[in-house]
Amino acid sequence: MKWIYFDLPGWARFWKKGSRGLRLYYFLWQLGAYFLSRRLNQRVRFEAAHHLTFGTYWLPSFLCFLPIPFFWGPVGGAESAPRLLRKSLGLRGRIYELLRDMGRAIGNANPLVRMNARRAALVLSKTQDTKDCLESLGAERVVVCSEVGLTAAEIYSMRGFPMRNGAPFRLLSVGRLIHWKGFALGLKAFAQFHRQFPASDYWIIGEGPERKSLERLARQLGVSKSLRFLGSLPRAQALEKLLECDVLVHPSLHDSGGWVCVEAMAAGRPVICLDLGGPATQVTVHTGIKVSAGSPTRVVQDLAMAMGELAQNRSYRERLGKNAQQRVQECFRWETKGEWIDRVYLSIL
Repeated sequence: MKWIYFDLPGWARFWKKGSRGLRLYYFLWQLGAYFLSRRLNQRVRFEAAHHLTFGTYWLPSFLCFLPIPFFWGPVGGAESAPRLLRKSLGLRGRIYELLRDMGRAIGNANPLVRMNARRAALVLSKTQDTKDCLESLGAERVVVCSEVGLTAAEIYSMRGFPMRNGAPFRLLSVGRLIHWKGFALGLKAFAQFHRQFPASDYWIIGEGPERKSLERLARQLGVSKSLRFLGSLPRAQALEKLLECDVLVHPSLHDSGGWVCVEAMAAGRPVICLDLGGPATQVTVHTGIKVSAGSPTRVVQDLAMAMGELAQNRSYRERLGKNAQQRVQECFRWETKGEWIDRVYLSIL
């Protein structure tokens, strides 16, 4: 493998220091990387081009114009918060989702995005939603492929995580405290569950603008004493906290990745999630419980029911945990994913 570093001139690099100019920097970087790749291809004669970053389909690549097979992805971005669940969001959240829908519509109308889809020999899509969208834009070959993976060493180390035996029954959620991560839904579900299972608590790892409103919601629901906000933690410490919990709750509304779900599965912890986005492709009925995205009231009830089902049935919990570890070993080990993409390359080239 040979790495060739490319960057914009020094006067333009300040755009990538923050979020404001990052998209403009990315566009210019893509353009420069294309001309560099074209010159290299004239000398080296590549067999294929594979575009990876940013991982969002409406931020396209110029590599599709090279006269060689073009691979694209894994890309996501077509995932949306379901209309019914938007009722549970505050005004800022609903405005955010509306602007996101508008941005995606503009992206779909971008000729370069459509050209990427039509010229791609294969598109790897993070979710079924993005697959459907890309096919509507003209992509002929799209395969759902999660971006998430773990090394063999990570999987081996997490297989040694023992199941918990003692009380209290403990639920864990991990992520940025922003509206579309669905923590309010998880918290409301925990409040319902906690009435029947008072010997339980809920830990949340992460920071973000929704923390104060979540703390206020916990007080209103009467569960603040059983709720712990652990703040933002390094990955190693977050995995240690996972060891102290029984189940991962991941109620995200449009998460194309969901790395924490695979990490929890590798640790033998069942996952409760919504049947949406990346987690829906990672979690199966044999490794966790997926809740349909209906009305907010129904989602909260179903999440609480799933919590109760796992709390009162240890053998079921253990069976899901073992199946989850097996699924990670078979589908999310980087070495396995590398072998798979190698077969994909060969089948097309």
